[in-house]
Amino acid sequence: MNISKAEQRVLHSLAQGGHIRHKRNKNSKIDEVMCVTRDGHILSDCTLEVFARLKRRRLIKSRNGNPYQISFLGRRSVRSQLDNR
Repeated sequence: MNISKAEQRVLHSLAQGGHIRHKRNKNSKIDEVMCVTRDGHILSDCTLEVFARLKRRRLIKSRNGNPYQISFLGRRSVRSQLDNR
């Protein structure tokens, strides 16, 4: 599966324990997303377009209106990457 650099960054952040917070408008459509890492930092690469592609490919999931997390398919699709702390 071809995954862009921005999608890889978001998936890697989610695989390490982050999540994507979302806000809905009056029509119940998601109009704002914010990717939060496990340390509480905000990832600027997570745009609404990247979020929509990840959701469409079923690489992220949400249960009962909670923040989006990485799915099993997303864990299998993300390339391993060194954690440069």
